[in-house]
Amino acid sequence: MDFGLGAVPLRRQVPLLSERDLIAVASHTHFDHIGSAHEFDCCHVHAAEADILADPDNARTLADAFLDDAMFDALPPAPFEHHRYRIAPPTRIATLEDGEIIDLGDRRFEVIHTPGHSPGGIALWEAASGILISGDLIYDVPLIEDVYHSNARDYAASMRRLRELPARVVHGGHFPSFSGARLHAMIDDWLRDHAL
Repeated sequence: MDFGLGAVPLRRQVPLLSERDLIAVASHTHFDHIGSAHEFDCCHVHAAEADILADPDNARTLADAFLDDAMFDALPPAPFEHHRYRIAPPTRIATLEDGEIIDLGDRRFEVIHTPGHSPGGIALWEAASGILISGDLIYDVPLIEDVYHSNARDYAASMRRLRELPARVVHGGHFPSFSGARLHAMIDDWLRDHAL
């Protein structure tokens, strides 16, 4: 799930992780999540953002607003220059909808549509293990919830939906993973602070 900035190739690292067939899934279409999506045969994304993935310009993917050299601990090899950054679209795009199951054979993940951070945000939920991959809807630092296509009411509804899950561990779109108890506490705090 998700593909980083794409400033350096990701696909050549994948054989180190798995020798099985891969299903590439984008949690949403911001530049820091789809940069290397084009390196995979097909990329899955929620239908609400398939148009952005098909034509990932720097404005709609937020690269214009957020990408600069300060994002990097070490800059990619020359001639990388952030002002020349562009994302290539994947060759094939498959759309996902809420409730679909991504079946990996020995593992099954339910697609949960979580609009708010972006209109087509998704999380993946594995009920058997209690693992939630939350994308950028929630992670354990202050959230970015005010970009051009964010929506506070959708954010609150998605937060409430994730609050109902008996998550054991959460892998957010950024920063270290955290417990389900921490997820519930963060959601409760967010909802209280936003009075939504």
